[in-house]
Amino acid sequence: MSDGDVDKTKGRFKKAAGELTDDESLKNEGRVDKASGRIKEGIGDAADVVKDAVNPRERAER
Repeated sequence: MSDGDVDKTKGRFKKAAGELTDDESLKNEGRVDKASGRIKEGIGDAADVVKDAVNPRERAER
């Protein structure tokens, strides 16, 4: 599980807990965590594209 996945999952739980307890602050924290997870995944994907472009043989070995 990547850091992005962890943040997205944590965000889902926080948001759900905030909805159950009617806690706007906790819901907002959950939204931020989910967004952070999506950003981390996007950065990881972009890094993979750059690595593949720089060293295409390494990709073939995976």
